Amino acid sequence: MRLTVIGCSGSFPGPESPASSYLVEAEEDGRTWRVLLDLGSGALGRLHEYADPLSIDAVFVSHLHPDHFFDMSGYYVLRKYHPAGAPPRIPVYGPRGVAKRLAQAYGLAENPGMTEEFDFHEYDDETTVSVGPLTIEVSRVLHPVATYAMKVTHDGRSLVYSGDTAPCEALDDLARGTDLLVAEASFREGEENPPDLHMTGKEAAETAVRAGAGRLVLTHIPPWYDPKLALDEARPVFGGPLELARCGATYDL
Repeated sequence: MRLTVIGCSGSFPGPESPASSYLVEAEEDGRTWRVLLDLGSGALGRLHEYADPLSIDAVFVSHLHPDHFFDMSGYYVLRKYHPAGAPPRIPVYGPRGVAKRLAQAYGLAENPGMTEEFDFHEYDDETTVSVGPLTIEVSRVLHPVATYAMKVTHDGRSLVYSGDTAPCEALDDLARGTDLLVAEASFREGEENPPDLHMTGKEAAETAVRAGAGRLVLTHIPPWYDPKLALDEARPVFGGPLELARCGATYDL
């Protein structure tokens, strides 16, 4: 299984990265299965560098803030009007109301909205599905809107993507024993941060320690912060491999 960072900027695209999007790939039966975790603002263009967008098998949307789903609008256009013809629908998983929200984002009537291009499914508080050889488990975490962290497992190895969340037991439990934790670190220690919204670098590291994660990658850092500050907060807490997410970085599991 391979994870490629397509976009990792927090809350909006920055000068070095689109907003959140991660590509997970695995081989089985002579083909490559591809799943996207989020497709935030600006990410669709960067995706072309790493995979044909028409080769994606499923999309999992963590929550319905634009920096995590907005490029689904462009993806809808690509699939609907491609000169090679519209490909078959692919599944899109998201929180309750995902089909309606994506239709609104493009100014479409709710019916049919984007349902001719995407086969929409809504999460329960905990949902587990399979896409080819990949098993994707989601769990609701702590954010002002319904938001889901995601665990992807293949051949006994796993990665966890936090989505947007404050520290919470649900993320600790989902990440228990994972090989790779990709955790948001939007806030800085020592500031008056709103509650139940995001994590600091220190809190992301504490999550990794509680979960026993093998490796920690800090992501979703807004462009107004120096990302190295998140590393400085995390290093004294987490003793394992630790780094910042960056566009194009790959992790083989």
